[in-house]
Amino acid sequence: MDLRDYLRILRRNWILIVAATLAGLLVGGVLSVLAKPIYKADTELFVATHSSGSVQELQQGNTFTQARVQSYVKTVDSPMVLQPAIDSLGLAMTPAQLSRAVTASSDHDTVLINITVEDGSPVQAAATAEAVATSLIRAVDSLERPKTGGTSPISLSIIKPAVAPDAPSGPNTRLNLLLGLVVGLAVGIGLSALRSVMDTRIRGEADMRNITNAPLLGGISFDAEAIKRPLLTQVAPQSPRAESFRQLRTNLQFANVSGHAKTVLITSSLPGEGKSTTATNLAIALAQAGESVCLIDADLRRPMVGDYLGIDPGAGLTTALVGLADLNDLLQPWGDDNLFVLASGRIPPNPSELLGSAEMKELITRLEQEFDTIIIDAPPLLPVTDAAVLSQHVGGVVLVVGTQKLKHQDLTKSIAALQLVGSNLLGVVLNRLPPKGPDAYSYSYGGHDATSSNDESPMLADGTSRRRSWGNQNGARRGQRAVPTGLELQDDGFRPAAKYPSGRLSKR
Repeated sequence: MDLRDYLRILRRNWILIVAATLAGLLVGGVLSVLAKPIYKADTELFVATHSSGSVQELQQGNTFTQARVQSYVKTVDSPMVLQPAIDSLGLAMTPAQLSRAVTASSDHDTVLINITVEDGSPVQAAATAEAVATSLIRAVDSLERPKTGGTSPISLSIIKPAVAPDAPSGPNTRLNLLLGLVVGLAVGIGLSALRSVMDTRIRGEADMRNITNAPLLGGISFDAEAIKRPLLTQVAPQSPRAESFRQLRTNLQFANVSGHAKTVLITSSLPGEGKSTTATNLAIALAQAGESVCLIDADLRRPMVGDYLGIDPGAGLTTALVGLADLNDLLQPWGDDNLFVLASGRIPPNPSELLGSAEMKELITRLEQEFDTIIIDAPPLLPVTDAAVLSQHVGGVVLVVGTQKLKHQDLTKSIAALQLVGSNLLGVVLNRLPPKGPDAYSYSYGGHDATSSNDESPMLADGTSRRRSWGNQNGARRGQRAVPTGLELQDDGFRPAAKYPSGRLSKR
């Protein structure tokens, strides 16, 4: 991982980081509010020795005193000092309990002892500090007095009496808020890193590159309206979604610059990644560019192309494969461009055998002689073997990856399955990408009227409608049967020779 990877993790999880930081800040504030105020009172003592006053004796006495001061500091929290203070104040606590509130210190090379006492009451804190200082003076006098009798050579004097403080010393609200902020930020970053390690979903191009070096043909941003209006013809011509499919069309043409992949199979790893809408919209985009396109619904388990385009799926691919009707009579035109659709037909009990049969290969060969491009919508790779079998009959495969849904191991298995059968992987399409953020793929240029992406079709100068959504050129809609027969299509002019490459497919 490099710096860009770390920055991408932070950008992906910025909400989590901000939430954890705010939570830490809140905890610090709550603790500051709920904590009881603490008052500190301190007193200072001076340690001296009794000497005759000569320079040598004063020097020796000063050295002796400095050596003793640290011992007196250690003595402050002993029962010998604290118990008399407790008795004098009548405190209901033990010396061990009081020692947690008493702190003694001494600066280096000085003979000063500072005693600090913390308590919830300012008066009690001052009184306790004074009592402990007095008790220390007595304890040192008793300890330093010679056993043979006489006075102690060391004397302690209070030079700074304890005074009840006016304001509490704690809690330190600013410090608590700062600590809460830092701890919350650290927790948020840690959770983000853990989440990135544990999350194996593919979120964008960077995750895809960790698995495969296949070309990225395009990225389709997530659009909540795509559920209601999935087709390219149902959105504004300059919308980001429309531009994404036009970019996919262009990149696919460059990926197939040699022209060997005249038939392109569209599949995915798992259901629900958007392969059917991608195949349908890619076929529409190619047709809008002036190519003659045939869209085949080869998902013989859960066909969706017929539902999207509003055509009758009752007669189609399976009908042609079993020889019940001629392919010429099963192709259905759709829209105002050179797009023809071969529906799935009746769902068979043996889809894999049909798709891998010699009849399927011959059908594709016939269509390649008459159309510029054939787009095949195939079942997902991992649940069934249909797509892997069918990929051997086509020129190239495009793998649709549903970001935020597909996991790394699933994409690895799908690519391995295609490599196992020797498929030509033209590239990958990332679907459901976030419109913003570190994994966004689309860019906007110019603008478009949002109202133009509704269900109404834009009108041409002659007043005719250019867009025909959810229906074919014959006027078929969901629940209505289209006109699949070649005779009727020729008689009523729905399949003019100028649009159909050779008028009719040659029968074989």
